[in-house]
Amino acid sequence: MKIVGVLGSLNVDLTVTVPRFQEAGETITGTGFYTFTGGKGGNQAVSLAKLGVPTMMIGKLGADQNGALYRDTMQDLGIEQHTVQTVDHVPTGVAMIEVDASGENRIVVVPGANYAVDRRQVDFMMGELLACDMVLMQLEIPMDTVEYAAQKLHGEGKIVILDPSPAVPLSERLLRACTYIVPNESELRILSGMEADTDEQVEAAAQTLLEKGARCIVVKLGTRGVMLVSKQSSLHVPGFKVNALDTTGAGDAFVAGFAVSLLEGKMPAEAVRFGNAAAALSTTAMGAQSAMPARAQVDDLLQRGR
Repeated sequence: MKIVGVLGSLNVDLTVTVPRFQEAGETITGTGFYTFTGGKGGNQAVSLAKLGVPTMMIGKLGADQNGALYRDTMQDLGIEQHTVQTVDHVPTGVAMIEVDASGENRIVVVPGANYAVDRRQVDFMMGELLACDMVLMQLEIPMDTVEYAAQKLHGEGKIVILDPSPAVPLSERLLRACTYIVPNESELRILSGMEADTDEQVEAAAQTLLEKGARCIVVKLGTRGVMLVSKQSSLHVPGFKVNALDTTGAGDAFVAGFAVSLLEGKMPAEAVRFGNAAAALSTTAMGAQSAMPARAQVDDLLQRGR
């Protein structure tokens, strides 16, 4: 049985809906408040589980109510969590999210226990990580831990998918250790130091990362779809049109869908289309994890083709 590991962050999302984003110093009245389990690592694990893939989460939670809430969520979804450690005297990570009437969001993350995910935990869990067919990572845990784990896993021939968010410039050793790097346009600007507004600029920016050792760049373009860039070719794969309500977690749904399709032996271009469908569906309901689609929903959208 194939399994996907997720090494990354676990946050509780405190989400408020607003008619618009306020100016500095301005107070406005929100239209709703919600508490969701989130974090990019947790979001990807939940999306994988909802798509029907055996999933293992590797991370840390605080010994608090938010940590207990998260463990209940993972248990309900069947996510393997013996690899999630609890730390005392450090709270579970929290994200404060504003969502406006168009579905766009602004997010502030307080890492908490996520910043305690370290090399020691990676070494302790290496047997479990090596039992996974691929491992997904993000940048909401310490960069040192990400680089260390990626190099270890790459050395063992594992597929490593990195979602470089929140974006910072990546070292060449990390670029070389990742099988796929999956930024959005704004993250690609930070990674490359170049503009990424048009398809031509996106391709040129991605090529600079390939020149530094990356093997394949998968650029999320929002409603425009995805640009798949390798040294051999560049391909734009259109997205799906849906009525978006909340875009929080859409990028995580894409990464999970892309990983699932690769795991099933699909070529990257076909895997991107599956990821696009999962991402589009995730925007049609509030919250990140609560909106992640089931496999049947993704298959249905792919069959309808729009």
